[in-house]
Amino acid sequence: MTKKLFDYQLDETVEGFFLLKDSEVRVTKTGKKFLAINFQDTSGEISGKFWDASDQDVAHFQAGRIVHLKGKRENYQGNPQIKIQQMRLTQPGEPQEVQQFVEHAPLDTATMEEQLNQYVFEITTPNWNRIVRHLLTQFHDAFFSYPAAKKNHHAFAGGLAYHTLSILRLAKAVADEYPHVNRSLLYAGAILHDMGKTIEMSGPVATTYTLAGNLVGHIVLIDEQIVEACQQLKIDEQAESVLILRHMILAHHGLLEYGSPVRPHVMEAEILHDLDDLDASIQMMQTAIIHAKPGEYTERLFAMDGRNFYRPEHDASKYLPDKD
Repeated sequence: MTKKLFDYQLDETVEGFFLLKDSEVRVTKTGKKFLAINFQDTSGEISGKFWDASDQDVAHFQAGRIVHLKGKRENYQGNPQIKIQQMRLTQPGEPQEVQQFVEHAPLDTATMEEQLNQYVFEITTPNWNRIVRHLLTQFHDAFFSYPAAKKNHHAFAGGLAYHTLSILRLAKAVADEYPHVNRSLLYAGAILHDMGKTIEMSGPVATTYTLAGNLVGHIVLIDEQIVEACQQLKIDEQAESVLILRHMILAHHGLLEYGSPVRPHVMEAEILHDLDDLDASIQMMQTAIIHAKPGEYTERLFAMDGRNFYRPEHDASKYLPDKD
């Protein structure tokens, strides 16, 4: 059985076919080019450095290409890394299908779509329901296939829809516990909050940020789409219901320094921010813990202040991935 990236242990020789998820040209202090690479298969991704890269190497080893790699599994500053010994592009008769190296959401598209539609039915405020349905139709294919991020949380094909569903489940639990929460508003905000990532990012394979993603960002991009939807649906853009829905999206990062143009000033907006942060954090920790041995620490997670997390021995089985 072919080994996956994370099947290899420390100091073990790594050899196999992997996808170049990222391949960025950098320059050393002495002016020599090298490639900062993230190798990927369905078990996850591990970085590596390809030193003394020629112009031909830069042209060959681009993101989205499949390579045959031989190297050594090491650790660098607490994180896994591959020391590259040999690397070449695949040849005829060797793996060529990119999708077989891409991580996917635990649920298929049809299941996620069916589950998400159940929440749409519970958005009873007409303006919110119409806007949500309109934008779900407009961005349908990308919404159910794109990752939720390039690297940190839910960075796999279908991750955007899966992250959205996770927040909706959390939102339902909160609304069930606190009857004064506006369930329709919370559901509508949850569905739309990251939909701008279908414009911000390039897609599920070798994901990069688009020009609009870099210069504008997903929060403003989907806010613009909400306004356009109102114009097409003949909904008053200045109606309180529309302004509150826009506020949900504009405030969902919580703090100005995290990219929100405004902080939450509606209860449901604060709840959405908290649930978004909770789901992203749990997914990042869970992914890292799965790759750690019982009784050891995970790699350091940049998005969680560089902290690492301990995988307890006594209940290690709770962190194992679902095999169903």
